Amino acid sequence: MKKTVFGGLCAILLGCTSTFVQAETLRLANHGQAGIDAMKSTVERIEKKLGVTIEVVEYPAPDKDYLSKLLTELGAGNAPDLFSMPSTAAVADMVEAGYLAPITSEINAWEGYKNFYDVAKKLAVSPDGETYVMPYMLGIQEIYYRKDVLEKAGISTEQPKTWDDLLARAEEIKTKTGAYGLLFPAGVSWGSGAFDEGFQHLIVGSKTPQIVTEDGKLDLNGEGVRDVFDVYKTLIDKDLMPVQPLLGPEPWVIPKYEQFPAGKLVATTCGSWCYIFDWGRESKNPIPDVTKVVGTWTVPGQTGGQFVLANLAAPWAVNAKSANVELAKKALLEIGSVETQVSYAARIGNIPSSKDAAGDPEFQKLTELVPIHAAAENGTFLKQAAGFGTVAEGVARATDALLRKEVDAAGAQKILVDYVKETLGDDMVK
Repeated sequence: MKKTVFGGLCAILLGCTSTFVQAETLRLANHGQAGIDAMKSTVERIEKKLGVTIEVVEYPAPDKDYLSKLLTELGAGNAPDLFSMPSTAAVADMVEAGYLAPITSEINAWEGYKNFYDVAKKLAVSPDGETYVMPYMLGIQEIYYRKDVLEKAGISTEQPKTWDDLLARAEEIKTKTGAYGLLFPAGVSWGSGAFDEGFQHLIVGSKTPQIVTEDGKLDLNGEGVRDVFDVYKTLIDKDLMPVQPLLGPEPWVIPKYEQFPAGKLVATTCGSWCYIFDWGRESKNPIPDVTKVVGTWTVPGQTGGQFVLANLAAPWAVNAKSANVELAKKALLEIGSVETQVSYAARIGNIPSSKDAAGDPEFQKLTELVPIHAAAENGTFLKQAAGFGTVAEGVARATDALLRKEVDAAGAQKILVDYVKETLGDDMVK
């Protein structure tokens, strides 16, 4: 999808015409019932404060379907005035296409922005130096493990120090419990999650810690990229992670929502939302006393170091072709409020970007998230660039081939490099 859509975004944009409703009405795209519920009070506040009518347009819930429909409507010139993006990887491509209105001056002048975590502000800055999104929520990702299962089996729960240490722990889990030891999302079915929830956890601690060069090219031939794919190959070859579920539709369902709660998968990458949405009070298959029996490790580096991955969680933006861009920008600032951040945290489990949320009484009730909110101070991230959506798709294809045991690590790297070159051009890859 990204090859087809992003490759032609600029060309499509040239033929766009705006067909928006009157200025006193703003159309807002949202998807997923949890997100719609989280935004309800904010919509009411925007309507009252700005004297406008907000029309909430409900899009398909799966992120891939949502993004596909959004891009189609942006290309046709009839997209809503405000919308979120399910993946940080999509932002740079949409900026390059001219779909997003810059908000640099507005957000820097906004009183609420000064207390956002630095990592959120940095993630929001695009390669051209402008800010186009409201970075109001962070996805803080680590490795989540079943503390109770490890303790019962006499396996250490100490923080793994290197990749070898992490893999050795996964092997020990398989040997002593028979359960899968570690999951990194992979494969085409998982979509951008193969990059967002898997690949990037390892790449930041590799010999190629950033894949964007100073001149904006993509460094995909580095030794670190191959080493990351070798970790996947080891997990697959030694049967340390479930493979078959990852090759089917909705690959996250069996490992994340069935095997992990049952203790048949003992460790997996995940984000703060997992304590609420995946295994906590909003889960269909909750783990009793989840915060007591499920612990977290930071992701170890290849030879040392610890990394807490930070992403922008569904950042909001203003349609550059909105009939009233300035009014939409004012609404966007309201979406960035602490009240909205806490509402999303409660329903979805992402982490507020504002340090002020720590003092909010409603946020203090979210005892699962309070410690993770403080950890955002040390968040690590990958620098963004145009073409990241294509890289994410290439990683999904490369890891899919590894799951099927069709290639080794070098072969997986070649799939990634070839796909990105074919889609974006040879000159985009270092």
